[in-house]
Order: sequence, then structure tokens, then C-alpha cells
Amino acid sequence: MHNIAVIIGITLMYSAPLIFTAMGGILSENTGVVNIGLEGMMTIGALIGATVGYYFGNPWIAFLSAGLAGMMLSLIHAVATINFSADHVVSGTAINLLGPGLAIFLSRIFFEGAAMTKPIPFENKMPQVFTGIFKKGTVLDIIFRQYATVYLAFIVVGVVWFVLYKTKLGLRIRSVGEHPEAAETLGINVYKIKYIGVLASGFLAGLGGACLSLAVVANYRETLVSGQGFIALAAVIFGNWKPQGAVVACLIFGAAQGLVVYLGMKGIAVSSNLLNMLPYVLTLLVLIIFVGEANGPSANGKPYERS
Repeated sequence: MHNIAVIIGITLMYSAPLIFTAMGGILSENTGVVNIGLEGMMTIGALIGATVGYYFGNPWIAFLSAGLAGMMLSLIHAVATINFSADHVVSGTAINLLGPGLAIFLSRIFFEGAAMTKPIPFENKMPQVFTGIFKKGTVLDIIFRQYATVYLAFIVVGVVWFVLYKTKLGLRIRSVGEHPEAAETLGINVYKIKYIGVLASGFLAGLGGACLSLAVVANYRETLVSGQGFIALAAVIFGNWKPQGAVVACLIFGAAQGLVVYLGMKGIAVSSNLLNMLPYVLTLLVLIIFVGEANGPSANGKPYERS
């Protein structure tokens, strides 16, 4: 039971960055804008979160700054795809190239030429919730003594679900993603709704990156994100562009990473290369099995020009 609790605890920790980023992808793609640039937005968020966290010593300011950094990068994607009708995949690919490059450039400026940030002291990382509530080392302590980012991630899932399905804004988001021309005839500002979706996706992806650099580890390095944005995008597809489905996918992918960490901790004689492949192989299998059955918003990825 203790070993299962360890795997669950690690799964939750590694799922949080994916959940934040996947929720951002859902908001963007429900407005009809494909956002494969989530990886780049996560990367710049991770760098800014670690940098602000190191220099200011306040994890909450660092966390917010990371979200804003991701949002600023997503603004480029929004302008290109919404105002200039650029191909969404090409624009997202450019963001994925720009984000890591910009992160390394800024890291060298802020940290005397180093390609990684200096470690954040443990007390300046995101706080752990329920510390001291349960007896140390017990199953409940192992499972629930998580960084605040884990609980915030699940709150964000509830917020995104509520906004999409219980508010007027959510109805407009979904109508723009399904049929923007019809939405415009009803007086909906299609460009405005698309901007809201893309900028929100950048903000949440930036928070996802900060989960990595402020909670999972204590600094930014070049290999920190390494495909997490693409895994989150796969979770969006697996979840059929719905928050409740995407969170299940994120937990599955998080469990794969948790298993890798757990087996590494136990020193089980399995090739480290094979273990590191596990989350990505699982992602590919999920896409192969489910992508044919997935039905995204009808206007997703299609350029829209205001009539």
C-alpha cells in the first residue's frame, strides 16, 4: 500500500503541469485556434517562474509572472492566426522554436551566461498543502502532501468546465469554434473571443511551465519541459476537447512519468532509456487509438476573415 501511495503522489505532482497546459489548449481550440505552441509557452513560463522566484523569493509572484510570460508569447500566435490568417500549425511551430531559444537567451542574461537558472531555496518553492496534517510517512501524508500547484490545477479544471458549459462566455467560445460566421451574425465579436481563448491558453501554459520550475524541481534548465507541451496537446485530443476528459488523460500520462520516477528510485534493473521513453510511447499509442474517433470543434484550425 505504501508503494501505491508513492506512485499516486508522484502521479499527482507530474500531472499538474499537464493539467494547466491542457486546460489552456482546450480554451484555445474551442475558439477554433489550434495551439501546438503550448510547448514553447510552457518553456518561457518555466524560465520566468524560476528567475522571478530566485530573485524575489516569492513563489506566488513568480507563478503569476510565469503565466503572464506565457500569455505574452501566445499574443504572437494570436496576432498571426487571427489577424493575419496564418496557418495555425506553422505559427505554433514557430512559437515552439521561439520559446526555448528565448528562454536560453534570457537565462544567459540573468545568470551570467549560464544556460540554466540558479536553484531556488526550498522555502521559496511553491508551498506544500496539508503538511503536518497527517502523520508523517503514512499513506494519506504521502498522497495529500502535495505542492499547491496540484490543488490549483484541479480547481482550474472546475473553473474551465464551468466557464465553457455554464456561462454566456462559454457558449460564445463554443459557438465561435463551431461556426464563427453564424456567431458573427448574432453580434458576437469573433476576433475578441478568439483572442480570449488564445491568451488564456498562453497564461495557463505558462503556469504549467512554472509548476515544473517552482514545484517539481527548483530551477529551469534546457531539458526541463522536454515534450510536456505536446503531451498536454495529446491529452486535449484524448479528452475530446473537454476538460473532464483531458484531466483523465493528464492523470494517465502523469502516472507513466510517476512510474518512471518510482522505478528509478527503487533502482529496478530496467534500462533508463526505456523508462524515459515510456511517457512518450504512451502518448503515441493514445493518439493512434483515439485520434480517429476524436471530434474537435468544426472550425478548429480554419482561418477566419471577418465579413
